[in-house]
Amino acid sequence: MIRAGRQHLVRTLADIAAQQGIAVQTLINSGRLKAEGFPAPLSAGRTRLYDGEQVDAYLAGRPVPALPTPDDDDDLLDRQEAAALRGVPLHAWDRHKKHPALSEHMALVGGVEHWPRHVVRDYTPAPRPRPSGGGGRPAGTGDQVPRDLLPARVAQLLDDDPTVTAAGVTDRLGVHRNTAQAALTALRAERMADVMEQRGVSAAQAAAELGYPAGLTRRAGIRAAAVLRGRQARPYLAEVARALHVRGWTTADTSPAVQHPEDDECVAVLVLDGPTAPAAALVWSQRHGWRTAASRRHPLGRGAAWPPPGPGVRHLATSTTPDPADLVKALDSTR
Repeated sequence: MIRAGRQHLVRTLADIAAQQGIAVQTLINSGRLKAEGFPAPLSAGRTRLYDGEQVDAYLAGRPVPALPTPDDDDDLLDRQEAAALRGVPLHAWDRHKKHPALSEHMALVGGVEHWPRHVVRDYTPAPRPRPSGGGGRPAGTGDQVPRDLLPARVAQLLDDDPTVTAAGVTDRLGVHRNTAQAALTALRAERMADVMEQRGVSAAQAAAELGYPAGLTRRAGIRAAAVLRGRQARPYLAEVARALHVRGWTTADTSPAVQHPEDDECVAVLVLDGPTAPAAALVWSQRHGWRTAASRRHPLGRGAAWPPPGPGVRHLATSTTPDPADLVKALDSTR
């Protein structure tokens, strides 16, 4: 957590790397983050944040000061800590956090969502309506649950019964079986990826730990692995986005957001809006590397071939994860 009054001291990996004049990946590969005495991250989430006062002391060879220990109402909690304080699973907190009573107090620190301790503690969720039993969706009718509410409803069914099937979701919620299957696969994949990331286990082991029957999770296991790869690529993609922003390939006040970082193809898109941008977007594939694209929309469908160079398409690097500075140079050459 970020202790009260210390938000301004928070450092990201990119901040620490820039402080030492090296790339983020170089910092990670150096092993310094795991060295004895290096300050512990402020939270256990995927994006690591550190206290700047502690980092400065360590890099200067001074004793690392301890952080305040008494809990304060203004401590900032990330999603894992908020869920733990409420005593609910992460996916349940992800539903709660959308409520105005929580979303209005959310603070984005180092790209990570946080909420004040007192807001998390005092939040009172509205009672969840329970779906009534029935014989499934009547013939000839559309889905009975709005698409934006479906994940939360399916998540509740999965909480109640980890072995629930698509047919069971259809019976309870009155949605098409294909819709139910897609929602179940996506939710199981996200939860399996959480366990895989936290415990370092395989998809099959994660499914077993969550109580998911092996026969129902083959597709979810494949997708969970893709989700995990996408999460692992996020720091690198964020570093590229910052480098492009500094170079002037975007005109917004902040670095561009990475779009589609966790789909089945593990493809990410960075929209360019600089005055001399040769293309509408940069596209990254875990298998192919970087290229330009003329469309701002997602440029790859499932199973689509990586397009050859042509109008609006230029392959920028042979490595799939070139150094951001090298990628910027390659893009500069297209001007």
